Amino acid sequence: MSYTFISPTMARCDVLLLSLLLIAAVSVVAFADREVDCVYTFYLKTGSLDGAGTDSIISANISDKAGQEIVIKNLVTWGGLMGQGYDYFENGNVDIFSGKERCLPSPVCSLSLTSDNSGHKPAWYVEYVEFTTSKVRADSTYQYFNVSQWLSTDFPPYNLTAVRKNCPVSLSEGVGPVGSDQISMNLS
Repeated sequence: MSYTFISPTMARCDVLLLSLLLIAAVSVVAFADREVDCVYTFYLKTGSLDGAGTDSIISANISDKAGQEIVIKNLVTWGGLMGQGYDYFENGNVDIFSGKERCLPSPVCSLSLTSDNSGHKPAWYVEYVEFTTSKVRADSTYQYFNVSQWLSTDFPPYNLTAVRKNCPVSLSEGVGPVGSDQISMNLS
């Protein structure tokens, strides 16, 4: 019979090595699902019409061409950058909001703005939104949304939400049952 003698130092090294391998494996699994974050920035222009500014809470939904979306319940608390005590969404102002969220699989091409119709001046006229997406080691993307609409129950179109979609449409999605007739109508 032969016995193998293992020194206590050798046993501790084996346990230490095994522990390190286990920690590394758990770390790889834990961070494998982690989504990369993007920085989303809104440049939002309130119109210069009489009463265009608002004190309402404004929310935004952004989405990509596949319909995957990010919901922002309150632009000011999510990422208002204008400073303490600043009055957002006022006549003629361009307000800036920026925050970090998960990256969508493709560029943002759809925007929905909603007013909760609260506050002293609930009606709001939005001229436009310029929107950028920034990601580490990737080109930034830019999207311009022409809104030119009241978010109000007092002014046409009497709606508290404005939706703008700039998503690309492939030729096959744009052709209806008429086929080539539809294409020639679109080209003329």
